[in-house]
Amino acid sequence: MRQYIKFIVAGCIALLFIGTFVFLYFQGQAAPVVYDEFTTRYGDISKTSIITGKIEPRNEVNVKPQISGIITEITKEAGQMITAGEIIAKVKVVPDMNQLSAAQARVRLADINMKQAKTDYMREKTLFDKGLVSADEYDKIKQDYNQKKEEVRAAQDNLEVVRDGVSKNNSDASSTLIRSTITGLILDIPVKVGNTVILSNTFNDGTTIATVANMNDLIFRGNIDETEVGRLVTGMPMKITVGALQDMKLEAALEYISPKAVESNGANQFEIKAAVRNVSGKSIRSGYSANAEIVLASAKHAVVIPESAVSFEGSQAYVYIIKGEGDKKTYERRNVTTGLSDGINIEIKKGLKIGEKVRGPKKVKDDDGSDND
Repeated sequence: MRQYIKFIVAGCIALLFIGTFVFLYFQGQAAPVVYDEFTTRYGDISKTSIITGKIEPRNEVNVKPQISGIITEITKEAGQMITAGEIIAKVKVVPDMNQLSAAQARVRLADINMKQAKTDYMREKTLFDKGLVSADEYDKIKQDYNQKKEEVRAAQDNLEVVRDGVSKNNSDASSTLIRSTITGLILDIPVKVGNTVILSNTFNDGTTIATVANMNDLIFRGNIDETEVGRLVTGMPMKITVGALQDMKLEAALEYISPKAVESNGANQFEIKAAVRNVSGKSIRSGYSANAEIVLASAKHAVVIPESAVSFEGSQAYVYIIKGEGDKKTYERRNVTTGLSDGINIEIKKGLKIGEKVRGPKKVKDDDGSDND
């Protein structure tokens, strides 16, 4: 009985050893290499560039005061439409003391001259009425008197302008009333009632009362890398996607390419501008971030294959043509001339015909046995 047990145990050990050997043998066998296969076809390829920038009005105007003073009233607010000539704010003048003194002195002097001219005129008129002086001499005295009266009115107007910012004779064109110079949308009113404002002069730009822009005439402004700017020409179409309005797509036309580069993060960038079309009635705000897609080059109805099927050695490109079927399948190396690539597909200008099959990259099996390219 013990002898039979020994034979059984020995047989089990032998079977285990043989099974392990067979398993390791088959595991050690190289799996057949399998490649992706592609068929050449006609297709359209385009090389595009995405440019980051922003949307802004072409004509954005800063409305500034014509006099220095204090804001006493603001009649508009940001976001409202305004027409050219409408009042935005009112300013109370704070006169310059030197100018005020000079204007007052001018009034006093003009008044003295006018009184003297009046005395001379009345005396001359009496003599003229008695026939003691000629008409020519009388007319000269009368003209001088009229001129002195006009000088008094001019001096008084100047004093009122210096003191009050407006005179009785030009109240319709008062510089204390800040008016919009264009028709458009008020983007910003950076001042408040009580703020002091100054007019523009040689030493400063003056205080901005309001910023007004025509929001129906917008442009896209962005920068493009120097490696791509050489392919741009004015008039090229662009597609604009506004970051805050993903569902809105805008059309634009390139109208400006900067002749000078600016350095940005170590790279040379060129500024571009494009006119945005058909924006009337759309709720677009100034300064929206946007992306512009522009087609740098394109190939229509070209022979294309996936770029992964093309191998490169220096300046030479080649593919492997599939010959035969099944176990008799072979691969023939062939040089090709490539064209435009979009990063996925590539144009074959020479070396392939429509319908030919080419070898792609090797398929790789995952741990679960499924194929993965």
